[in-house]
Amino acid sequence: MTSEYDLIVVGAGAVGENVADRAVQGGLDVLIVESELVGGECSYWACMPSKALLRAGSVLRAAHRAPGAREAATGTLDADAVLAHRDDIAAHWDDSGQVRWLDKAGIELARGHARLDGERRVVITSDDGATRTVTARHAVALCTGSAATVPPIDGLEDARAWTSREVTSAKSIPKRLAIIGGGVVGCEMATAFQSLGSHVTLIARSGLLAGLEPFAGEAVAERLRAEGADVRTGISPTHVARNADGTVTITLDGDDTIEADEVVVATGRRAATDDLGLDTIGLTAGDWIEVDDTMRVTGHDWLYAVGDVTGRVLLTHQGKYQARAAGDVIAARAHGASVDTAAWGVHVATADHRAVPQVVFTSPEVASVGLTAAAAEKSGIATRVVDYSLGWVAAASVHGDDYEGTARLVIDTERQVVVGFTVVGDDVAELLHAATIAIVGEVPIDRLWHAVPSYPTLSEVWLRLLEALGRPSVTPPS
Repeated sequence: MTSEYDLIVVGAGAVGENVADRAVQGGLDVLIVESELVGGECSYWACMPSKALLRAGSVLRAAHRAPGAREAATGTLDADAVLAHRDDIAAHWDDSGQVRWLDKAGIELARGHARLDGERRVVITSDDGATRTVTARHAVALCTGSAATVPPIDGLEDARAWTSREVTSAKSIPKRLAIIGGGVVGCEMATAFQSLGSHVTLIARSGLLAGLEPFAGEAVAERLRAEGADVRTGISPTHVARNADGTVTITLDGDDTIEADEVVVATGRRAATDDLGLDTIGLTAGDWIEVDDTMRVTGHDWLYAVGDVTGRVLLTHQGKYQARAAGDVIAARAHGASVDTAAWGVHVATADHRAVPQVVFTSPEVASVGLTAAAAEKSGIATRVVDYSLGWVAAASVHGDDYEGTARLVIDTERQVVVGFTVVGDDVAELLHAATIAIVGEVPIDRLWHAVPSYPTLSEVWLRLLEALGRPSVTPPS
């Protein structure tokens, strides 16, 4: 069995797979190590299963808005069918298809827990306790992702609270579900389980979707309440207890209590670096790993960290973007190339600083990229903010009755480019990439006037936002 490879990748999730694939395409031999399922968090416990849980409710809401479809769609969701579809999307937690892809791509797989043992050396411990030591000729890439945090709420750990993993892989729909945390996971799962028949109580210490434009969280809270959920903001749990009958009692500030059948904790993520052997190379276990724009770890020219472990952006698509950059750079350096980050263009990761796109698949959907108005102001950018109601766009009337939504542009007035875009409304996720291109490409406002949106589509909001911004200045010929 080979004990030396050009590159050793620790973690075979979407990020690790992409690092390995790019490096193999660059001519390197690669070993990837995975202690759980090949495909990682996104495939089995996050992006894919969560969206499968959300999709049916989204479709039914759209039908209820459209005359004709509304009259046909008179029933409620079949929760068992939704869960079965979720199981299919998660491949029934069987990674054999992903393993076949690794083999086809020419990437060798080792099953087990990987731990650094000094420079370029990795010890792999299999489930039966057997160990194997492998060495990297050129690089090791840490792609172990992140894990759910469990806040220090009295009784929470003993109450066997669900995290994002348990809620997305739930085998049945609880009659009453309490969710602690108003971020993306909390809001998406509140949306999904309320539509699937749970009575959801969402508990958020502040407003919902903090970090996005305030109107986004407000719209999601309003819709959840309209659909029967109990949304409580500005309050925190002080105690959680699992009762003798299996139910859960949650005590809040002020001694108010909530009774539920299950409780979900969705209060953030931590770096999954606890037992990676970081201490053997002078780094701290459990910390996020600091990297440059080639994803190389500060102070270690052979070590790379990619995806959530860096703490830069905890999103699958951004992690895969970083992975493509890292894989290309690792291969280039292995072949003796000198990588100047200023000259390498697409081969370094720079779009995860300010131009980060994200969709929250709640009801309504929230899509954003770049800076919020508050973040732009805080960074010292001279801005102008333009809002427009999606309900005033012609396509909104086609989508159905009483369509509501808001789009916002944040303009850098000195450079005359878009630095932020947020849109909230039903079926708005597909609007986002146009904004991402405008921001990443730094397309001048006067050129955006020539990007004509099709009629009648929701994309026409771009024209309306530009009109609200004002006509471009015209300099008459001399």
